[in-house]
Amino acid sequence: MRERMGPLAGIRVIDLSRILAGPFCTMNLGDMGAEIIKIEQPGTGDDTRSWGPPFAGSEAAYFLGINRNKKSLTLNLKAPEGQEILKRLLRSADVVIENFKVGTLAGWGVTDEWREAEAPRLVHCQITGYGGRGPRGARPGYDFLLQAESGLMSITGAEDGEPMKLGVAIVDVCTGMYATISILAALNARQSTGRGQRTETSLHAASISMLINVAANHLVSGRPARRFGNGHPNIVPYRTFDASDAAIAVAVGNDTQFGRFAACLGHPEWASDQRFVRNADRVVNRELIDGLIQEVIGARTADEWIEVLLAADVPASRVNSVERALADEQTRANDMVVEIDHPAAGALKMLGIPYRFSDTPAGVDLAPPLLGADTDAILEFDLGLDEATIARYREAGVI
Repeated sequence: MRERMGPLAGIRVIDLSRILAGPFCTMNLGDMGAEIIKIEQPGTGDDTRSWGPPFAGSEAAYFLGINRNKKSLTLNLKAPEGQEILKRLLRSADVVIENFKVGTLAGWGVTDEWREAEAPRLVHCQITGYGGRGPRGARPGYDFLLQAESGLMSITGAEDGEPMKLGVAIVDVCTGMYATISILAALNARQSTGRGQRTETSLHAASISMLINVAANHLVSGRPARRFGNGHPNIVPYRTFDASDAAIAVAVGNDTQFGRFAACLGHPEWASDQRFVRNADRVVNRELIDGLIQEVIGARTADEWIEVLLAADVPASRVNSVERALADEQTRANDMVVEIDHPAAGALKMLGIPYRFSDTPAGVDLAPPLLGADTDAILEFDLGLDEATIARYREAGVI
């Protein structure tokens, strides 16, 4: 393994999270060079270790996809000895992240007061379902339920169809991103204050924030939000159209682009038609203009249209399958599929890192860990425990 050189090299993170939002956050921190110690329940580990098929060897693809660049330490946190080991780890850590039910960590003695007294530089990131306040504050959160509850599903899907969730757990992913941002901000604040702090985010808050312009539309107009299928509530034409062999996406963002687009379709007169001149006019008459465009698009293949539109500087692309997207030459050019050796799965392909640093490169240095693979090394070299003590802890079910 090469020496870790990322922008977070030297930062130690104790990862008490599981499933997706927290592990996605710590994977990003690990990709940026932080040392991630993932603490898991002895014998079972993170729930996603069993979320398959598919499996690569004995390892679930779901777990492998979000747990690289981490070490795994098994620790029974219900045991007093396990809680004491956790506290020892926290005293020398920079960050702890957890997504337990509200009050769990405090119940083990790791309160704000303990942190301020015993680990004053520690940043504590708490991910909850509903933020720990309000009528549902204590409930656990689930991505699917928050997609439903936040209104995201109500604006996703066909116009005349049923509400639909996104094909990935987008609330968990965005919550993990917010957690990452908040941790980086707290570490930056520590540079001037010398002290850590508690930062928190929730699936509920993240899902509401993801409404972005749709929420703004409603708050300004008072009108209910609705589904537009693959269309856009504020821009027309900005949607998919069916070519003769496949669907294409067209993103006409302004009136000048619309003029070029209309010319490409052989109807330059649309750009001077009072019903379509401005984007605001096209939004009002979206069904009419979208129908006229579809009639023309359907006469040629997707590749033919993409070539014509891109040559005229009109944004357009094919609607790809996941398989085609991952095999695309642009995906390869951006190193967004990488390969790493895994001790059980062998050569393992996984997604690459979506950001680059010119001087302190991020990297995939560690394969997703086997359950408890680093327990002995961490206890021995980081905490100074001898072999006999480690063996006693193992026999007692503490590790």
